[in-house]
Amino acid sequence: MKQSIHRLVVKVGTSTLTYATGNINFRRLSRLVEVLSDISNSGVQVVLVSSGAIAVGVGKLGLPARPTDVPGRQAAAAVGQSELMFLYDKIFSEYSKITSQMLLTGSDMEDPERRSHLVNTFEQLLQFGSLPIVNENDSVSVEEIIHGDNDCLSAEVAALIGADALAILTDIDGLYDSDPRENAKARRISVVEEITPEILGAAGGAGSARGTGGMATKLRAAQIATKAGVDTYIINGTPPDNLYALMEGRDIGTLFCAIKEERI
Repeated sequence: MKQSIHRLVVKVGTSTLTYATGNINFRRLSRLVEVLSDISNSGVQVVLVSSGAIAVGVGKLGLPARPTDVPGRQAAAAVGQSELMFLYDKIFSEYSKITSQMLLTGSDMEDPERRSHLVNTFEQLLQFGSLPIVNENDSVSVEEIIHGDNDCLSAEVAALIGADALAILTDIDGLYDSDPRENAKARRISVVEEITPEILGAAGGAGSARGTGGMATKLRAAQIATKAGVDTYIINGTPPDNLYALMEGRDIGTLFCAIKEERI
C-alpha cells in the first residue's frame, strides 16, 4: 500500500556516482539531481546523503588508485568533497534549487546538545527551501572510511529529522534470497516486515572496490531507520528514475517496513 512521503532522505553511494574507472558518471549524477529536483518541486522535502568524496578526490589528484591508508583517504576526501559539492551546487542551480552542506561526525549525533542543534539546522534549512547534502566529515572522522559507505549515517539522519522514508540507492535491485551475481535463480525480496537472522544472512559480503559499503551495512541502516519509524527502501540507483516508482508506490527494490510503536 502506498504511503504518502512528505520528507524523504536519499542516500547515494560511490558505485552509483562513478564509473568502474573511479571517474564521475556525469550523466547519472545529472539525472539524479534532475529527479531529486522534480520530486522536491512536488512538495516533498528532500535530504541527500552522498558518498563519493574520496573517489572524486582520487580522480582530481590523479592518484593511480584509492589510498589504502586512512590519512591518504582523509586527504583525498578533503579534496574531493569541495569538488563534489561544486558539482552538486552547479547542477542543482540549473533547476533553481539551493543546496546546503552538512558534514557530520558520530560525536555530533551522539552529543545531546549538538544533536539538538542539528535538528534545528535541518528544520530551518528545509523551511527555507534548501536541499541539504550530507556527508560524514571524512577529514576528521574515520568511521565511514573504515566501516561503511554512509549507509548508517543516512539512517541516523532519517531518524534525526523524522523522515517518512529512506531510500538507499545501490547497484543491485534490492535484497535477494541469495547473491544474484552468483545465482541466476536468486529471487528479490519485495517486502521485509522484520529483519531476522535469516534476512541478515542473505546480506553477503562487502561492497565494490570504489566504496566501502555492502548489503550488510544497508541492512544495519535499515535496522536503525525502521526502529525509528522510518520506512526504508533499498533500490537500484540506475536509473535514478527508479525513485519515481518508489514515490508512486510501485513494487521496486526491497521495502523494510517501519516498526510502529504500539499505542496504549
